Amino acid sequence: MSEKIQLFNTLGKEKQEFIPLNKGQVRMYSCGPTVYSYIHIGNHRHNLVDDFLKRMFLFNKYEVIHIINITDVGHLTSDADEGEDKMEKAARKEQKSPLEIAEYYTQSFFDDLAQLNIIPATQYPRATAYIAEQIEMIKELEKKGYTYHAGGNVYFDTEKFPEYGSLTNKQHTEAYSRTGKDPNKKNSQDFVLWFTKSKYEHHAQVWDSPWGTGYPGWHIECSTMSRKLLGDQFDIHTGGVDLQPVHHENEIAQSNCAIGKRAVNYWVHNEFLVVGKEKMAKSSGGFLTLANLKKEGFDPLDFRYLCLLTHYRKQLQYSTEALVSARNAVKNIRKRLSTLPKENKTADAASIAKFRTLINDDLNLPQAVALLQEVLQEGSENAYATILEMDKVFGLCLDKEEQLAIPQEVRELLNKRTIARKEKNWKESDTLRDLILAKGYKILDSSTGTTVEKI
Repeated sequence: MSEKIQLFNTLGKEKQEFIPLNKGQVRMYSCGPTVYSYIHIGNHRHNLVDDFLKRMFLFNKYEVIHIINITDVGHLTSDADEGEDKMEKAARKEQKSPLEIAEYYTQSFFDDLAQLNIIPATQYPRATAYIAEQIEMIKELEKKGYTYHAGGNVYFDTEKFPEYGSLTNKQHTEAYSRTGKDPNKKNSQDFVLWFTKSKYEHHAQVWDSPWGTGYPGWHIECSTMSRKLLGDQFDIHTGGVDLQPVHHENEIAQSNCAIGKRAVNYWVHNEFLVVGKEKMAKSSGGFLTLANLKKEGFDPLDFRYLCLLTHYRKQLQYSTEALVSARNAVKNIRKRLSTLPKENKTADAASIAKFRTLINDDLNLPQAVALLQEVLQEGSENAYATILEMDKVFGLCLDKEEQLAIPQEVRELLNKRTIARKEKNWKESDTLRDLILAKGYKILDSSTGTTVEKI
């Protein structure tokens, strides 16, 4: 922790030195998935940015307490206060209960994280497990005069919070808000804290409350769970840029008003993954999942590498060609790394110092990858140890040899060729090599042994 860390704080619109609330510790909250469908790779860019950020802090010897929420109720299709609950809609479509939908897609989310080599969060709280706490926080806001009742619902009154809009520098205008259709609102930017059942008679997930049977709004869950698990104040809140103008503005309003001071010191937002000019989104129906990429022959770590190449605050242009290039780069790094001497276990101090400076400068991973390529190209006696030290942040598992799925018939030919070479039967060895080549696999013989590559 000897070197300063700079992060771009969305709240101040500038890079700021990171100063933790508790020395040597980072408390971080990340907006997790609404588990009504599979997670697409655009969402996974956010998950990877969180992981890179966490690994950077770990590299700097910080303890990281990381919370990622699981939204399993209250997130309406408009992302604000209009439309239908996404969990309810998915449950009806798949003819399952909201609980079954949540369990299935939550497990799918966890499987994806493991395949992407993402370090698990400290906790993954689910919104439905914190209903009582959400009710208590709404009661607290109500007692302090920040709420009003209309149409049976409980609303947050944004006029009572003059700092509303500070994250996006927006004023109280109709154009800014996506929530202007509800006639019960005093102001278009006001938002629901608690929906009563009367608004959505057929809603399957409802709870008793002082305001009637119903369910919480989407925004209150994050304020409640972050406070419960990280304390009144914590260091970092992350999310995609799409969450800034509604969800995160509302979180700031709720949390700051409940505790009477700033709840979060640093807001870190990543840009979209885009295909052409359009962001990838579930609502468009044209999204890609990790399963789609694997069907095309890609390893999830190829996508992880691709995400390293564009700074998190810039849009990531996705294409199959870009992913192919990333896959080839990962293969080449591993291949070159396997040829380096492994005896020296000490990383080069100068290279690691430069690496630390880069990652500590608002997570400058593209330049850090360029540094890795330089170290790899130079191939010094401690390059192997240096690159593995860098990989603690990259998370590419570079020290693991690629597992090539070789068909049984090709394996049998390889075994026969090994025997022929031991017997110095070079003619037979060459014949077997040609047979293997005809089946789409190339053999590379070297002083360290034989390797096989798919053509």
